[in-house]
Amino acid sequence: MTGPAARRIAADGVELAAYQWGASTAPPVVLVHGYPDTSAVWRPVAERLADRFHVTAFDVRGAGASHRPRGLRAYRMSRLEADLEAVLDAVSPDRPVHLVGHDWGSIHSWESVTGTRLAGRIASFTSISGPCLDHVGHLIRARLRPRHPDLPKMLRQAARSWYIAYFHLPLLPALTWRALGHRWRAFLTGSQGVPGHTPYPAPTLARDAVSGTALYRANMLPRLLRPRDRSTTVPIQLIIPTRDFCVTPVLSYGVEHWTGQIQRRPIDAGHWVQLSHPEEIASRIAEFANRIEDGSRRSPDHTAHPI
Repeated sequence: MTGPAARRIAADGVELAAYQWGASTAPPVVLVHGYPDTSAVWRPVAERLADRFHVTAFDVRGAGASHRPRGLRAYRMSRLEADLEAVLDAVSPDRPVHLVGHDWGSIHSWESVTGTRLAGRIASFTSISGPCLDHVGHLIRARLRPRHPDLPKMLRQAARSWYIAYFHLPLLPALTWRALGHRWRAFLTGSQGVPGHTPYPAPTLARDAVSGTALYRANMLPRLLRPRDRSTTVPIQLIIPTRDFCVTPVLSYGVEHWTGQIQRRPIDAGHWVQLSHPEEIASRIAEFANRIEDGSRRSPDHTAHPI
């Protein structure tokens, strides 16, 4: 298979590196990567979608071949949403896209899915291992209480989120990544089921990881401590890796309160499921997008505890 077409997209004070597969007349799919990744994390999935969709993956600000602005303000949700708007304007100005996000790519995509800025521009949203921070803030208030049946799950999730506090420390995260970043591939192949031939991690991993900590410091506490009410009419597909060591299924609880069109698709996999199970992830994205394209939306799934 031939490689993707590369292009540069001018966004909110930065230039973003984007890569495209498939015919421009096909239904558009936009893939947004997480931390500490680049668009390369999506390549195995993009290649499997290219015969049916016009696929775009881009390096978010601070990652890969995109610009790396300085300062926390440059990584706030509003700036990330402006970047996504620029990508949509460039690759699909007249047709709503099927948006797919993983990890932080999903977290900041929720901002657009539940907001008004890109209303009508998103045909569907597939979220993988990246909840809406406002939803999580409400979840914490509702369920992190003594005698609540979900309290043990919430506490286990809190324990697995230790790295969020670590990323708020000065200097140490940068020193850690620069010292240990060369072992990241061994970690992924040894414990996450990622094939050794995968085109990941990128050569820019250490720089991406250091820049990307700004995402946590600029956004986590404001959203979790002061959550907003964020609803959406966009059809939602939650792909939930049940062996994810970062994001456990409890963070998907209660999402039915914020959307009327949702389906949950558990998968027996770890956090980097798009690398370990690209065929299955591509199939689920295609199936969901095709159903929306055909106008046959599935009945809402309001199961409060799906897993």
